[in-house]
Order: sequence, then C-alpha cells, then structure tokens
Amino acid sequence: MRAKEIDKLKEEYGSLFEIDANLDRLLKRIELLNYVNPLNIEKEKHRFFTSKYTANPNFKYPKIKFNPFKLQRLFFTQRLERIEDETIRKIYKDVINYYSNMIQCIETIGKGERFYYNSLSVYGTPTEKDVQNAKFILHFEDEPASMDMEKVFSPLEAKAYFEDFAKQYDFPLEVRFSTHIAADAMVSNSTRTLIIKKNAKFSKNQLLTLAHHEIGIHLVTTFNALGQPLKIFSNGLPNNVEAQEGLAVFAEYMGGALTLKRLKELAYRVLAVDSLIKGYSFADTFNLIHGPYKLNKKEAFSITLRAHRGGGFTKDRLYLSGLKKIYKRYQREESMDMLLSGKVSLDYEEELKKLRTKGLWQPITHKTHSFAQKLNTNTTLDFILNNLK
Repeated sequence: MRAKEIDKLKEEYGSLFEIDANLDRLLKRIELLNYVNPLNIEKEKHRFFTSKYTANPNFKYPKIKFNPFKLQRLFFTQRLERIEDETIRKIYKDVINYYSNMIQCIETIGKGERFYYNSLSVYGTPTEKDVQNAKFILHFEDEPASMDMEKVFSPLEAKAYFEDFAKQYDFPLEVRFSTHIAADAMVSNSTRTLIIKKNAKFSKNQLLTLAHHEIGIHLVTTFNALGQPLKIFSNGLPNNVEAQEGLAVFAEYMGGALTLKRLKELAYRVLAVDSLIKGYSFADTFNLIHGPYKLNKKEAFSITLRAHRGGGFTKDRLYLSGLKKIYKRYQREESMDMLLSGKVSLDYEEELKKLRTKGLWQPITHKTHSFAQKLNTNTTLDFILNNLK
C-alpha cells in the first residue's frame, strides 16, 4: 500500500492506528512457539526409549525474555473507547483478551496443568466430531511405501529445495537451522524466516509438503500482512491458527503432496491432544498411539511431544478441523483471498468485510500457487475429505 494512502487513513483513524502500533510493539515479544519447544528433546527421547517407554520426559524450556505481568498490564492500558467504530473496537478488545491468555500460556510453560488450562483458553480441545473424524481416518489401510517417502535428504539439501521452490514467489526467503524445534521445519512469523531442524532427514514427499505448507501459506500470509495498513494482520487475529493450518494442509492437498500417511498424522495429533483431557501422562499417550494404532516409535514420540510440551499443548487439534473447514469452503467455490491477507481467522470474516469498506483491508499481493490447479490424484483422500463430519 502506498505511503500517501496510509497517511490519509492515519489522519482519518488516528486513534485506531495509535492503538494498533502500540499493540504491535507489545506483541513482537510473545511468539509462543519460541518458548514452548523444549531445549533437551534428543536427550529426553533417548532416556524415554531406554526406559522402555515408562520414564516420562523431563523437558527444559527457554527462559522468558519479558516481564509477563508488566506486558499484560500494558495491554489493558490501551484506551479502546477512542476507537469510534464498534465493530473495529470489538476486534481489538478480542485481540487483547486473546494475547493476554497467550502471555499466561508462556508464563506457565513447564508448570503442568496450569499451562494446559491456559492452552485450552487459547486453542480449545477436540470436539467429539473431531475425535470421530480422526478415528475414521485411522480406519483406512496404510498405502504401500514408496521411494518418495524415504528420508534421504539432508538439512542443507532441504534448504536448497526450499530456496528453489520459493523462486515462484515474489518475496525473499531467509533460512536458518535450529536443533530446538519440535517440527522438522517451521516459519517464524516475527523474523519472516523458515527454520529447518538441523538434525532431521527429509523425504522427497516431505520436502514438497513442507514447501506448500510453510512457504505457500505461512510465508505467503506473513508477506501479505505486510501490505495491509494495520499491523494486526501480521500479529494475528484471535483463533487464526485453525485457518492458517487448515489453509496450509489444503495447500498440500492441492499441490499433490498430501498423502494418507500425512492425514493419519493429523488424526493421531487429535487423539494425542484428546488424551490430555483424560489426564494421560506422556507415556500413556505414547503407548496409546504406538500400541493399539501401531505407529512407529519415532513418529509416536514426535506426536506425543507436540501434545505434551509445556504441560499440555492443544494447538495440534486445529489442523484437521481447519482442513475440514477450508475444504468445505473450496467445495462452495468461495475465495480464499481474505484468509490469505494475513494471520486472519474464519471467525472474523464479516468484520474484515467492514474493514474493506473503510479501506483498512487491501487486496492481497501474493497468491498461493497451488490453489490455481488441483494436483491431487488420490481418490481415497477425496473420499475422506468429502465424508468428514
């Protein structure tokens, strides 16, 4: 968006832009994923496997680099009554409540149930339908293994692959390596960086999957948000994770990368998160998906880790429900553009339409290329997606 147009909007909506800028400064410091990933994953994995899956891991977490109480207090000093429009004022009130809960999450990482209950307030827990959908997916027989699924590529080869993939997009790709992430690759929204796990190996299919997921959605929405007048598109509306992850897995599907194995992984995540509400320990959850469901120990550990990190992290329930909602939207032939305009939420579409009428939402700069043409040829996936409840 051109500087002149932004200046004009700032003149008209001075208080709104002031509060938006204040929140932006505060929110820069609280990217939850920077704190919830344990520092000693490999050590604790080795100890857990040596104990024959009985010794619950004792994870250590990064130190918090801000004062949670002080930051929370600053959120609630924002004079929202100065935002004249009732709809926009409500958005910012919801944002403050959402990120206040997020701070409580970060403050209680590693403190067992306290963190779990704070996580519930931000990400919720699986519904009965979510659990039924997960079990429905897991009923399908595994597909034969293919060469594309063999993990033979190094992190350096992955970096080269992602850099090549990103050439189709008109934004820079910054890549760095880390040993302290639970996933094999992830995007840091605040630094606009793709982070690759330093000690991971990648398959051909996984590289395509991660490229569509991390670059085709998470980075596309990160860079689209920069073109919006308000910073809230970059920081994220409440409940944006479901839309973000739903879009990202849908991009895998449209790009021909989604497999039944990957869909089952999302189903296992729902069951792992559902086990938290039943009071399962790390070992209990691991044995649930490694035992009856026969998932191999390495993948079962990874899924259990994702759900139990921090003390019980419920975010992973949202990938499958998000995919279901985005797929239904695709079937209705509805545009995805508004959802690609930043870290937005399915819950705020009407509010975003109002922002558009005021010039406070702008058309997107970057489109997700996989959405232009469906490359999925797996009829089993079509059948499953068409029958999710």
